[in-house]
Amino acid sequence: CQRRVYVLCRVGVCSMSRSAAVIGWGKSGQGAAGALLSRDWCVSAFAASPAATLFFDEVADVCVHVEEDADALARAVLDARPDLVVVSPGIPAHHPVFEACAQAGIDLWGEVELAWRLQEEGPHAGRPWLTVTGTNGKTTTVGMLGEILRASGVKAEEVGNIGTPITRAIDSDAEVFAVELSSFQLHTAYTVRPIASICLNVDADHLDWHGSVEAYAADKARVYENTVRACVYPAADRTVEAMVENADVVEGARAIGLTLGAPTVSQFGIVEGLLVDRAFVDDRHRHRHAIALAHISDLAGAYGDHPSPAVLSDALAAAALARAYGVEPEAVEAGLRAFRPAGHRRAVVARAADLTWIDDSKATNAHAARASLAGLPPRSAIWIVGGDPKGQDFAELISQVEPTLRGVVVIGADRSVLVKELAAYAPDVPFVEVDGHEDWMFSVVNEAVALSRPGDTVVLAPACASWDQFDNYGQRGDVFADAVRRLAAQWGSAGGDE
Repeated sequence: CQRRVYVLCRVGVCSMSRSAAVIGWGKSGQGAAGALLSRDWCVSAFAASPAATLFFDEVADVCVHVEEDADALARAVLDARPDLVVVSPGIPAHHPVFEACAQAGIDLWGEVELAWRLQEEGPHAGRPWLTVTGTNGKTTTVGMLGEILRASGVKAEEVGNIGTPITRAIDSDAEVFAVELSSFQLHTAYTVRPIASICLNVDADHLDWHGSVEAYAADKARVYENTVRACVYPAADRTVEAMVENADVVEGARAIGLTLGAPTVSQFGIVEGLLVDRAFVDDRHRHRHAIALAHISDLAGAYGDHPSPAVLSDALAAAALARAYGVEPEAVEAGLRAFRPAGHRRAVVARAADLTWIDDSKATNAHAARASLAGLPPRSAIWIVGGDPKGQDFAELISQVEPTLRGVVVIGADRSVLVKELAAYAPDVPFVEVDGHEDWMFSVVNEAVALSRPGDTVVLAPACASWDQFDNYGQRGDVFADAVRRLAAQWGSAGGDE
């Protein structure tokens, strides 16, 4: 099957007028192939792993040519003589197919670029996109934004890196897209024109894909390119502010800052527990003239009575993007009240043993773990940390969160790096190690209780990947939540999802 389809495309037997090669055969690649096939393109598919053929039946009339060697795969793509090459996000920027296509004069797009171009060629041309990127907080912000947009009465859909490939959504009847974009996706996006955009934050991540911190940040900065109405940014983050200053935007696009304090002109901020807008209001230059959008307590259903600064920043970002689109203030309040976080993202899973238990298994890097612990009172947090460290240095993280910690439970197959750096940078904070014995997560939660005092918060924010002990971060969070619920039953205290 692979051989047959590959040869037909290569020798031009396909009767369709345009041909495309799709590289990568996960959800993104299949979404791109489906969108192209529905528009009468001839599609050939390529993958670097034989496992890709397991998904052969997902898209009709496309088989997968597998070539594990990167140079050989690039040659096979060129041999197919496509008019267009579409790469999935998993294809790194240093893959030889990029250079091969450049030398051959073949357009190379990512799925996001393809989706934008196909949308603008069809009946949904002009549908607004509101785009979100950042090292952490993307999914939460996009989820909040989607709820706010729906509360305003428009048909909104969350797409992109959040889980629904955007090429599968472009033919829907959605009126507006809330788009989560990874740095991988932004690397191959060129002509997207979002109504409003934001980079929430930027920290060293995915350096194996990008090659350097500078290249990673440069791809994140692409979220602001061609923005039509509002480039939203955290006002205290000079790195992101510089991205806005250097972006090539549509004339008239404004820079909109976010702050956790009282906002100045053209900012969103917080005043006496209220999220307020001093950007999209009449007479915004008038002293203290702002519109109240929501109260911090509107987030209590999802995050308890004291949402973290990271959560508040995400809420402000979602509000700013929605206001740039044109929603009324009441929709912001209703949307934030309706929002519930995706699994394993700063979710309160229980209040048990006189403690609050938070599952942020999604915090797989130092930046995310720091955000999870930010805002908690001094010496009130029991931190569960560890896993596959991905080569990270935790010295700066531990130094920054040390004042918040009452105790630490270290997990993971190899705990040596964290143990060494905890001893060096948090010498007065007690910690325990838990190895991978049977039912070890139940030992973790019991050790957390032993380190705590009533009223403390236990935070699973591992700062590491989960692959050393779990299939993924979701499984890690599920095992943690189950252990907490068993602890709650043992103590006879209230537990369960919040």
